[in-house]
Amino acid sequence: MNFIRPEVRAFLYKWREAIVAGIILLGSLQAAVMNIGFLKYMSYAGALVGAALFIEGVRRARLPYDSGGVGVVEVDERRITYLGPMSGGAISINELIRVKVRTTSLGPAASDFYWEFTDREGQRLTIPGDAENAGALFDALTVLKGADYEAVIRASTITEESEHLVWTSAQTPSIDLPPNSRD
Repeated sequence: MNFIRPEVRAFLYKWREAIVAGIILLGSLQAAVMNIGFLKYMSYAGALVGAALFIEGVRRARLPYDSGGVGVVEVDERRITYLGPMSGGAISINELIRVKVRTTSLGPAASDFYWEFTDREGQRLTIPGDAENAGALFDALTVLKGADYEAVIRASTITEESEHLVWTSAQTPSIDLPPNSRD
């Protein structure tokens, strides 16, 4: 017998990381107030860790991941792989030049959310946002300097067709040759 309504259970599950981190943060702050000396400083360190985990938990909870869509995503050793029923592929994070998220309208009440990865050779990998393990894509973005996490969150709330740039690689500077080799 379930004592918690399904909507509440889904909400708690989605926000579980932020809730646990909040408990760690509050417990550490309480311990810091109640202790002296070394334990007080260790409690403040625990509060800093709890705050960092809380921020990350809130960020993850705001992302649009509902599993149950088509396909499976794997991120292993800086390689993103998508295995879908009609399409699929793999792309190296080291070779990426652009990451976008797109939404397509399916009517007034629904929209689809897609990740689009493009590498240096022009290969594109499009992954539905509700694919199994799509949350791993957010983790993959952490290695990309300057990735706009807020663009992903903004895109998840839009119900019409739109496109948002999440990350683009910096232009590679041209290599200057030594003066005597320019003939």
